Amino acid sequence: MLWSASLLALAFAGQEGAAAPEAVPPPVAMPGANPEPQDLEAPDSGLIDGRRRPGVTQRELPDKVEQDNPGAVRAPPPEAFPTSEFPVPDRWRLIQSLGLAKERFLDPYHQNTYKGDRPLCIPTDEEQERRRREGLPKCRTPKFLGLDGDDWFFSINAASDTVVEPRSFPIPVGNQTTTRPDSNDVFGKPYSNVFSQTFIFGASLVKGYTAFKPPEIEYRVSLAYNINYVTVPERRVLFVEPSKGTKRLDHFLGVQEAFIDYHIRNTSDRYDFDSIRVGIQPFQSDFRGFLFNDLQLGIRLFGNRDNNRFQYNLAAFWRLEKDTNSGLNSVVQAPRRDWVFVANAYLQDFPVPSFTSQATVVYNMNREQNRIEIDDNGFPARPALLGDLRGREYDVVYVGFNGDGHFGRINLTVSAYGAFGEDRNSFFTSKSAKIQSYFFAAEPSIDFDWIRLRGAALYASGDKNPYDNKETGFDAIFENPIFAGADTSYWIRQTIPFAGGGRAVALNGRNGILNTLRSSKEQGQSNFNNPGTVLVGAGADFDLTPTTRFTLNANHLWFANTATLKALRVEGSIPKDIGFDLSAAAIWRPKANQNIVFRLSGALLQPGDGFKDLFGSRPRDHRFYSVLFNAILTY
Repeated sequence: MLWSASLLALAFAGQEGAAAPEAVPPPVAMPGANPEPQDLEAPDSGLIDGRRRPGVTQRELPDKVEQDNPGAVRAPPPEAFPTSEFPVPDRWRLIQSLGLAKERFLDPYHQNTYKGDRPLCIPTDEEQERRRREGLPKCRTPKFLGLDGDDWFFSINAASDTVVEPRSFPIPVGNQTTTRPDSNDVFGKPYSNVFSQTFIFGASLVKGYTAFKPPEIEYRVSLAYNINYVTVPERRVLFVEPSKGTKRLDHFLGVQEAFIDYHIRNTSDRYDFDSIRVGIQPFQSDFRGFLFNDLQLGIRLFGNRDNNRFQYNLAAFWRLEKDTNSGLNSVVQAPRRDWVFVANAYLQDFPVPSFTSQATVVYNMNREQNRIEIDDNGFPARPALLGDLRGREYDVVYVGFNGDGHFGRINLTVSAYGAFGEDRNSFFTSKSAKIQSYFFAAEPSIDFDWIRLRGAALYASGDKNPYDNKETGFDAIFENPIFAGADTSYWIRQTIPFAGGGRAVALNGRNGILNTLRSSKEQGQSNFNNPGTVLVGAGADFDLTPTTRFTLNANHLWFANTATLKALRVEGSIPKDIGFDLSAAAIWRPKANQNIVFRLSGALLQPGDGFKDLFGSRPRDHRFYSVLFNAILTY
């Protein structure tokens, strides 16, 4: 600042008509500056502190310094840049040259080549020479991959998912033999324990600058290895053979993802695009996973328009068999004769800004009438042991509307489906029947600072007359709903065996909310002869700290119609009331991200009259519980 002030002073002093030095008071000395020469005039008290006036004698400038920078490139003139902004072709090398990239293989919190933050080093002759000259390590990318260019990214991810789950539910006593002599009741002790450990490893190779536009191509694979251990108090629950006891240890390796994603084209300067994905891939048909939420073998054409306001999907899936005890995909078995075709479209800011609407059509074609499937524990999976025990096949089309967003302060998620089609063998009549069923669910919520209050309502129609030519019970393809507490709640987390009305059939499915009377969600067929589901609930989420959340849920459940249950149980009257489902959960993320997540939840089912009628709850066992400890570690 002293130099610039001196230059101004000299410039003005050389002009004609400049004020005489003796007519202008000298400036006040700057704090910390060297004292002025003694021959300067005293400062003027009216002068603004820190300012200097032209014409005042200043100290002489320092000697001129000649800079010598061999090989320096002169900065280009301003006209070389037609705009105020210009691209940097290699932003990763720029960060490296500034010494800001401190990379460690095991550190997921900073820039890391192995989680896709920086491009792979391609071992060309020029690159290897540059790295030798700059003292950098050689490129280690294998040449046999045939990669070309400087925009290939490699990302690996690993996760550990641990579940410890004490629980209780109505467990039937074994038919042939029992664990305890003189067990004459229909139901035995209800207590059970589950331990499950899943290790997930995935890797993807991507070409393209993914931060600013869609990648050109992606190769991805993801494997999951599960070990599970279960104990129950009764025989013929874990195995069909009563001699195998009440404990089971099992393990399985599944292929959860294996696909190629190819970027076909960009359709605008905003990078609207069309892409195609082929292979085992995740897909969710709606916002909350009510109808079809799975990882299946398929082909999917997808993209967007209008600056991403409009998105679409056209997909076809060939359903893979699932391992019975882990639920993972089995690629060592032939795929099922069950296909799913999907067409949907999303429109953002419709009908109002901040709300996204989706229209969807899903066609499920099942041709498994002449195939019998026995699960890994020896129980029949297809056909389900209900009614005439004959195989089934069906065609069903789901037409739906889904929405997610907010209207002012009110958040809202809504789903509505109609299912229409034909079941070629209704197991009550052994004749063809038309499928006409309906589903509706809504979750409104409102936020008050760190508290979110939620409501929940769901209606899935039930079959009114199992002996007519119409099936009106709603069933999904593969549900996994994030709704009304999700797997924190008792009814969604636990499977209730339908003892006394069928064999190896459950009233509901694990991680499912619908009462469907299927052999299993993973391996069974959809069943539209079911009692339906009604739910009304409320909940609250409390973000106590940035790392801690506490959740409360209270739901009341009913059957929509008990005609199917009465026919299977040969009873004249079964009440609709299932009961109250009360749950609480605590989630702790010590790093305030998703790399380490601990969850502890507890749920309690207070049976209603309908549940008591079906399962004969005794006073000492009149409540059932579900405790879930879940630890997820992610790299």
